[in-house]
Amino acid sequence: MNKIWIGAVTLLCSILLSACNDASTQQSNFTISSSVMQDGGALPKIYTCDGDSINPPISWQGAPEGTQAYAVIMHHNAPEGVHWYLTLYNLATDITHLDSDFSLSKEQGQQGTNSVNQKTEYAPPCSKGPGEKAYTFTVYALSEQVKISDNTQVERANLLDAIKEITLASAEMTVTYQRNETDQKHAPKPPVKNAQPAPQANHTQRCQIIENSINQAGFAKSVQVTCDQEYAYVASSTYPDHQMMTGITGTNQQVPVPALGYAAPIKLHPQKATEITTIDAAVGVAVNGVPIYDYSSQGELSVEEYDPAHDTLTLGQLDICGGHSGRGDDYHYHVSPTCMIDTMKNQGSDAIIGWGYDGYPLYGNENPDGSTITEGTLDVCNGQADPEFGYRYHTSTKPPYIIQCLVGDVDTSQLPRVAPLSGDTQGIRANLKPPADGVDDLQYTTAEDGSRSMRYTYQGESYFTTYRASEQGEQCYDFEQKTISNGGQIEHGTFCRDAQPNEQKVNHQ
Repeated sequence: MNKIWIGAVTLLCSILLSACNDASTQQSNFTISSSVMQDGGALPKIYTCDGDSINPPISWQGAPEGTQAYAVIMHHNAPEGVHWYLTLYNLATDITHLDSDFSLSKEQGQQGTNSVNQKTEYAPPCSKGPGEKAYTFTVYALSEQVKISDNTQVERANLLDAIKEITLASAEMTVTYQRNETDQKHAPKPPVKNAQPAPQANHTQRCQIIENSINQAGFAKSVQVTCDQEYAYVASSTYPDHQMMTGITGTNQQVPVPALGYAAPIKLHPQKATEITTIDAAVGVAVNGVPIYDYSSQGELSVEEYDPAHDTLTLGQLDICGGHSGRGDDYHYHVSPTCMIDTMKNQGSDAIIGWGYDGYPLYGNENPDGSTITEGTLDVCNGQADPEFGYRYHTSTKPPYIIQCLVGDVDTSQLPRVAPLSGDTQGIRANLKPPADGVDDLQYTTAEDGSRSMRYTYQGESYFTTYRASEQGEQCYDFEQKTISNGGQIEHGTFCRDAQPNEQKVNHQ
């Protein structure tokens, strides 16, 4: 009898232990993460009332089998009781992340109130007491939809009560934030959802940050940075030290010619604008001094709708490095500057590869910490919130590929443009156009005598443009060309690169 009893107890313990192990495995596989913070780390200032008052992005993975919905709560255990800042429930199972400043349709989920203003929105932490505060994000995997009557105000307490019997697993991430006296003194009251972040550095510090991004990339010899109170001027010839034009089929028959006095003005105190800005010219500059344009060949574009008919990449207008020469015989990028990145000394995901004219940095295809940017994270300008700079742009393998528009305040009258070469009295460079069917075997080379040539074939016939330094002036060039647009005639001319209107800015201290 004792053996039977002992065996029964052993079997029962085994069953219970197995169930506990299964539950523990489910719990450990279900995790929460974020591209801007980590468990035990700091809550970036931008997601508080001292910053932009937007919610931080979070993701979750490994939900147990049988999950039918999710709930999300962000709370803080204060001495006087629990405060909560985010309450979501009945999130659809295909939603496994929340972007900054997200919005939900009825089909995607429902939002409860916060304890700050009792509204159905994210309330940014805005504590008034001294010391570091802890904030916990919890995601719950639910076996069924939460059943709460429509006329009930959903708060943290009644949501927890409603899900306690249907929670399969939960995952937590706790972060901390400590406000300083200045933040508390100047915090918006009440919190403003679209509040602008305070400048992260004075103009001298931000100038140094921009200069460091260029020096660390290894371009200090070819790019100079000088600053005044408002701008950092990134000065260069816009002529990069990597191969150019290789791989282009949809050539406009322009060639790269160094610019004179080009200085890209980067704002030292970036502020979010009420409206985005699109520009029929460069929107920023790479750390090697080459201008950055949006993906389009059509000037100002509709940012809400991708237009493949004017995509420079799909049209074959870009070289293997992501750039080409425009109407001013000026070289610039329209997509990720891959060849430049390959030559950089700092090729990590945390390397800044350029700057928008509004003062926000440009990174590569990954988050600075090396994590993958989940689909749907980047906004219409191809950027997202950043804990250090307030905002950052990214390159991407899918349209719009690079900075598409500027989110920050920008004075478009201050932006530089490379003008066409002067002295074209015959108009031989004025009406060059991409041939309808594309060209073959385009190559751009530099000879031992310093002359530069672009050669290609079209319908079996060879064409070229060659230029070399002219005796008529330091920034003048003698051209010889045979172009498709001009009927294959051999043409000659001497053209000069005039100084840009902003040349004087590079002397500012």
